[in-house]
Amino acid sequence: MTAQRPPHAQRPWEDMVLYQVYPRSFSDSDGDGTGDLQGVIDRIGHLELLGVDGVWLGPVMRSPGADHGYDVSDPRDVDPLFGDVDALRRLVAELHHARMVLLMDLVPNHTSVEHPWFAAAVAAGPGSPERERYFFRDGRGPDGAEPPNNWPSVFGGPAWTRVTEPDGRPGQWYLHLFAPEQPDLDWNHPDVGADLERTLRFWLDLGVDGFRIDVAHGLAKPEGLPDLDDDVVPAQLIVDERDVRWDRPDVHEVHRRIRRVLDDHPGTAAFGEVWVGDVDRFSAYLRPDELHFAFHFALTSAPFEAGAVREAIESSLEAARAAGSVPTWALSNHDVVREVTRYGNGVPGRARARAMALVTLALPGIAFVYNGAELGLPSDYSIPHDRLTDPTWDRTGHAEMGRDHCRVPLPWEGDEPPYGFSTTADTWLPMPEGWGRFTVESQLEDPGSTLSLYRAAIEIRQSWTAGAVAGDAGAGAGAADQTSVAWYGAPSDCLAFRRADGVVCALNASDRSVPLPAGEVLLASGPLPTAGPDGDAVLPPDTAVWLRVDV
Repeated sequence: MTAQRPPHAQRPWEDMVLYQVYPRSFSDSDGDGTGDLQGVIDRIGHLELLGVDGVWLGPVMRSPGADHGYDVSDPRDVDPLFGDVDALRRLVAELHHARMVLLMDLVPNHTSVEHPWFAAAVAAGPGSPERERYFFRDGRGPDGAEPPNNWPSVFGGPAWTRVTEPDGRPGQWYLHLFAPEQPDLDWNHPDVGADLERTLRFWLDLGVDGFRIDVAHGLAKPEGLPDLDDDVVPAQLIVDERDVRWDRPDVHEVHRRIRRVLDDHPGTAAFGEVWVGDVDRFSAYLRPDELHFAFHFALTSAPFEAGAVREAIESSLEAARAAGSVPTWALSNHDVVREVTRYGNGVPGRARARAMALVTLALPGIAFVYNGAELGLPSDYSIPHDRLTDPTWDRTGHAEMGRDHCRVPLPWEGDEPPYGFSTTADTWLPMPEGWGRFTVESQLEDPGSTLSLYRAAIEIRQSWTAGAVAGDAGAGAGAADQTSVAWYGAPSDCLAFRRADGVVCALNASDRSVPLPAGEVLLASGPLPTAGPDGDAVLPPDTAVWLRVDV
């Protein structure tokens, strides 16, 4: 059973195109160099022009910002950096008026060190009830000077930090799978679940339509917190199945608890960030009493190769089919290299990113667009080292830049920084010279721009019948559903799939032109030249096309 359609939405959840707003980088309304909620309100016209069905809003809850809002000190308040609760209420109202939904980021795995619970835990000392909400443990070695186990932090370094006890002596250690400013909560403690329920109801009663759940696969820890085997390779994204820190059986009871609250608010939905590659383990998160939807990330991780793209699509469809849900697609987000850069940067990267946008938007299910993807923004690796803010930079001893490269503020207009993002050029991350060609203003009236491609693709997609996809190619057209496509035969290094409504998406990931499949061209990611003595149209390298053919 999936989420009901919110009464103000244009389409059911299962067929939406949702736009990820990274609030720090979207639009700054007050001139402090950081994006805010009023900035999002001011730019709703852009979202309407783009044609999306709603917004996933990045973290805006009160936070000291050690991990840009994913270290929450008060989960039932808005951080003053972005505005206040009334500003969020206005944003919800404006989006609903525009017939769009709003998802908020929810962070149930950890709090900030500035959360009242953690401050009380440090002050109370070892053995106190206050420490039982977190994972405080004695250290190893004769003086307890070694961490309790060998777990590493996702951001580098150990996953443990030692506290100074109230009497001034070095004391216990606390667990943080991410930054030291993000102590992990112990979901076995009854206060943790009860408090999250209060948080869910607070935002749902305000009108929020659902949540994107951060680290949805990491909310339960193994009994005894055993060491990792020496051959386990820790990873920030898709995790080693032998890594005992993730995907524990108890995590599913947490999601059942969340689901029960959402079921009291018809039309709302939960989307999980689930970095679990195995299809069976992934689909377990989508059982009827758990998450409504989850990010599979296979397409995000796939290289620009026809075989890899097809494998990613098939595995995502298989996972959704096994769970009785629909797939959720994304080419990028605030944690990964932008697709333009990932696929090769420069001209090839832009062409491939455009092609993959058409592939993604043709697939059945829910599509997410990360802010800036519609402008063809690359990742920016020119940020001066003294301006880097991601905790990964410091935690790895400056060995890894972190994720700032994909979080640079959006360019809206003009030829110089800050390109209309703010009234100050001193933006929270510096904006590079030369981004004038990426601005919304410069692309809006250019029919060949990436923005125009996204607008056209979303408009065409919205005209299709929801759920109109084909069954397995070998079984004929069959009953339409949201978990399969019919694969066409295609030249090597190419792929083509068909929807039940007669729409075909073809991708040429090779280094040569191939014959264009027969059909009425609806949209192409690049020019479709003619070739050969008969002047037949061809599909060039790094290009995708949508065609309508007879069913």
